[in-house]
Amino acid sequence: MTKTAQKGFTLIELMIVIAIIGILAAIALPAYQDYTIRSKVSELVVKADGCKTSVAEYYQSQNAWPLSETVAGCTATATIWAGALTVAPGGTGVRITVPAQAATGTTGNFILEGKTPTTAGDPIEWTCNNTVTTGNIPSKYLPANCR
Repeated sequence: MTKTAQKGFTLIELMIVIAIIGILAAIALPAYQDYTIRSKVSELVVKADGCKTSVAEYYQSQNAWPLSETVAGCTATATIWAGALTVAPGGTGVRITVPAQAATGTTGNFILEGKTPTTAGDPIEWTCNNTVTTGNIPSKYLPANCR
């Protein structure tokens, strides 16, 4: 009588493999969801950064902050991820506010704030100001330099 070698996997081996895959999926899916939201929020940052140049040029030429995005020369058109941006004097200088669209997976505003220079010739200091009002984008979705 000859012994034949066992072919395939036992039930316990298959259950262990499925359990490992389940654990990996439970860890990976939330991280992936955060990553996708962060990538969508980055469009808000890019949109505000594009307007920042126009606002700074207006301030340098007029020695005053623009009263609106139109005066500053910024494009306020909404996109799939970013709402129509606004520019308004506020705080210690000017605020560029870009609302997140519902499609991003989060709600709130990305706010880029320019501080009025204290001395003529000083550069404008730009900061992400996520604490101005409640309802802003959670900091875990913002770029590292804004957290």
